[in-house]
Amino acid sequence: MKGVFCVITCFLCASIILAQDSLAVVTAEKGDGILSLLRKQGMNPYDAYDEFISMNIDNLRDSVHLYEGRNYRIPKMNLDTVAIVDSIQKKSTKIKEIVSEEFAIFGKDHATVLSKSEKLKDAVYYLVSGHGGPDPGAMANYGGKSLAEDEYAYDITLRLAKELLSHGAIVYVIIRDPNDGIRNARILEIDRDEVAYGNKVIPLNQTARLRQRVDIVNQLHSKNRGKFQRLIVTHVDSRSVGQNIDVFFYHHEKSKNGKKLAESIHKTFQRKYKKYQPNRTYTGTFQDRTSLYLVKKTHPAMTFIEIGNIRNKKDQRRILDPDNRQALAKWISEGVILDFESGEIGRIR
Repeated sequence: MKGVFCVITCFLCASIILAQDSLAVVTAEKGDGILSLLRKQGMNPYDAYDEFISMNIDNLRDSVHLYEGRNYRIPKMNLDTVAIVDSIQKKSTKIKEIVSEEFAIFGKDHATVLSKSEKLKDAVYYLVSGHGGPDPGAMANYGGKSLAEDEYAYDITLRLAKELLSHGAIVYVIIRDPNDGIRNARILEIDRDEVAYGNKVIPLNQTARLRQRVDIVNQLHSKNRGKFQRLIVTHVDSRSVGQNIDVFFYHHEKSKNGKKLAESIHKTFQRKYKKYQPNRTYTGTFQDRTSLYLVKKTHPAMTFIEIGNIRNKKDQRRILDPDNRQALAKWISEGVILDFESGEIGRIR
């Protein structure tokens, strides 16, 4: 990746104002997703993806899935008035009243971040996806293809970063890949070229890897002293093939703010399951687990998230479907916003 990000900062402030009377309306057919629906209209689906969601948010399941038979508005973007200003790390784009910012870390097709709000303005988030570099994490097979935990944890982390940026947050992506942005494939190709923040080589030794991440986060935490800061670590669990698990969360036993963050995201998942899967009980939990190295050693209030069991067929459907990965990121971000808006508890971690 050219111009590796040292920090991803969102300065998005303009609202999206569109002329509704000239917009096309189409009906979603069986099997349609947002990307396929936009492709059918002859559009680049990645250019219009975020705008489509913003326009149709009240008519989407899980904020990303279409309802068969419902009508959806299609963005009309006039590219004749595009003005682009290049810089080393980012470029700002203005299309009439639409103001956006582009971040190469998300990949060419997903680089554009549109402002949704300033709900997280000036809040700082450190995002760590599990494993990476010489360590792929948990492994599994699907249809004769190999699955690696680090690839899916990273994809969800990038999607979460983009969501947080769209609400005005300052985001540090601690583990990053020079050529893998957000990917919409089901089977994510496995590689070993991930690096740590500052373009640091990820050590082979497990303890050294974890210590490197702790040192990076703690140094940045000190640099941003006085700001609202949170750490979110994302993993995909590995258990017996037959064990289907829900998303669950860990926090430091003595961190009231870490517990509040985990609880806020957990409550969001409970609410989403109740709304979208009323016949299924959500069994995910949040609890302290200070024995985990990153939970114990890092300074910001944090939550450690396990997305699912990569070896279980039902959990694989949750992890492999790119729309589901987007929904997971969206739900986590809503929990993060809930945590931020409810304020800090004293000055404890």
